[in-house]
Amino acid sequence: MKTYLLTLLSLFILSTATAQLPGSGVSTQSGVLDGVYIQEHIPTKRVVQYAHLREADVMWGKRVWRTLDMREKMNHKLYYPLEKLSDRLCLYDIIKYGALEEGSLTIYDLNGLDLDDKFRFPVRPSNGNVTDPEYKKKLEGFFGYAEERDSIDNDGNVAIDDDGNDIKIEEITPYEAREIIQYKIKEDWFFDKQRSVLDVRIIGLAPVVYSKNPLTQEIDGLKTLFWLYFPECRYVFQNFFVYNPENDAQRMSFDDLFWKREFSSYINKESNVFDRSVSPNYEGLDALLESEKIRNEIFLFEHDLWHF
Repeated sequence: MKTYLLTLLSLFILSTATAQLPGSGVSTQSGVLDGVYIQEHIPTKRVVQYAHLREADVMWGKRVWRTLDMREKMNHKLYYPLEKLSDRLCLYDIIKYGALEEGSLTIYDLNGLDLDDKFRFPVRPSNGNVTDPEYKKKLEGFFGYAEERDSIDNDGNVAIDDDGNDIKIEEITPYEAREIIQYKIKEDWFFDKQRSVLDVRIIGLAPVVYSKNPLTQEIDGLKTLFWLYFPECRYVFQNFFVYNPENDAQRMSFDDLFWKREFSSYINKESNVFDRSVSPNYEGLDALLESEKIRNEIFLFEHDLWHF
C-alpha cells in the first residue's frame, strides 16, 4: 500500500511539472496520463551546445542555401501531422507555438525583399511587452494572408457607407500546416583545424508557401513567409518529438533531427561573386546536377585533405 501511494505521489508531482510541456503525454485539460509512463526526456531536454569555434581555427568555409521539399518522403517527419496530436506537432506548428504562444522565437521580416536573409528586421514589440495586442496582431500577420470581406452590421446585413458602397474589412486568414510546401535553410560549412573535422551549422530557417494571384487565385510562384535564427530555434525544437516509425519509445527531438541531418534537401545557392542562385542559370534536371556538383565539391575538399 505504501509503495502504491508513493507511486501515485510521484506520478502527481511529475505530471504537474510536465503538464504544460507539449508531448509529455499528460493532458493539459484533464491532467490524465495518456500512456503507461510520463514522457519527460524530450520535453525537459536541454540543448547540447556547439563546440567552441575560433576564427583562427577555421581554415576553410563556404555558405550554402538549401531547399527542403515537404513532398519528399524523408521530410514527412517535418510535414506531418497536419492536425495537432497530443504527443506530436509538425515543424510549422512548433514554429507557431514558439513565436505566438511561448514568445521565445523572433520573426525576421523580409521587408519586401524575398531574398533577404540577413536577419536585419526583427519583429519586436515597440513597448517591450510581448503580450501587447497590437504586437500579437502584427505577428499573426506573418502566419497568414490578408483577405477582404464584407462588413456585417448588427442586423446581419452587409454594412454600407454614406455613399451606398459596401464596407470592406481586412482579415488575416492563417496558413495551415498543409500549405507549407518547403523550408529554406542557410548554413555554413567549415573545416575546424583544431578538431580536424569538416563541420556544418545551420544559421537560418524559413517556411515557404505557394504565392497566389489575388484576383484569379491561381498559383504564380513561391513566397517566403519570414526567417528564423536557427540557434534560437534550437531551444524550442529540443522539446518536441519527431516520429520514429520503428520504435515509439525511442524518439529524437527536432533539434536532433537537424543536428544529425536526417532530412532530404538540395542546394540552390552557394556563396559566389555575383550572389546568384542556381535557378537563373539552370532549370530542371540541370539545376539538380549543379546542386549535386556543389555538394560533391564540399565532400571532395575534406576527402583530399587526407592521405591513405
